[in-house]
Amino acid sequence: MSLAGKTLFITGASRGIGLAIALRAARDGANIVVAAKTAEAHRHLPGTIYSAAAAIEQAGGRALPIVVDVRDEAAINAAVAAAVDRFGGIDIVVNNASAISKTPVEETQMSRWDLMMQVNARGSFFTAKAAIPHLRQAENPHVLTLSPPLNLDPRWFSGHVAYTISKYAMSMTVLGMAREYAAEGIAFNALWPRVGIATAAIEFAVGNAEELRKCRKPDIMADAAHAIFLKPARACTGNFFIDDSFLYGEGVRDFAPYKNDPDAGWRVGMFLPEDDVAPPGAL
Repeated sequence: MSLAGKTLFITGASRGIGLAIALRAARDGANIVVAAKTAEAHRHLPGTIYSAAAAIEQAGGRALPIVVDVRDEAAINAAVAAAVDRFGGIDIVVNNASAISKTPVEETQMSRWDLMMQVNARGSFFTAKAAIPHLRQAENPHVLTLSPPLNLDPRWFSGHVAYTISKYAMSMTVLGMAREYAAEGIAFNALWPRVGIATAAIEFAVGNAEELRKCRKPDIMADAAHAIFLKPARACTGNFFIDDSFLYGEGVRDFAPYKNDPDAGWRVGMFLPEDDVAPPGAL
């Protein structure tokens, strides 16, 4: 099974996890819509929609780079229309674009609050909404949102309540849409990493390159996403998958290649339930 000929609409696909998911699908021969706002290189973060498109095509896929700010509903709708015009439809949506600002209450600026709510909550909702009419026509339609399980332990709110609210809003979108569209066979799932993922964005946000040594490569999220997309949509919806646990269930036993630095410890992940246990050999 593969994603050959499938069309993926991926927000924030110019770098990091979004690009990794795109490249994994491209190796199958998929069509990738690179829906991101980076048309010119950021001074701290590498990658643009055009460099991502070139990498996708080199990997064996076809790419359509489109400048999209997910805070702009008109831009989302126009990008979806362009994707359908170019590739004939949309099979998979990946809500990857996300804003992060882990600040305590009194240090949280309203502008940062608005950015996270608009990108994370509103952006993922309206991207999915815009694609639904086309997903109805797909053979095995999936929407995958990179958001955490809904864990109401107060420790996951304290110290960064605004960020948590914005990410949980994405997860609630998954929960609600999975139920609302179950009868139509459109799958809505969430995917979240057990430990940190080594991306330039995280390095910039954390401000500590040493922490990246304790992370995993984006490939683990890409491999998990790929496996999710191959599952029958009607039978696989409403799940909050954790990357290594899901892959273990798919038969993966060697997680060493995903470690960014085999000699480093682990960067503890967020939002996981207390009773969640890593699969054997994962850590």
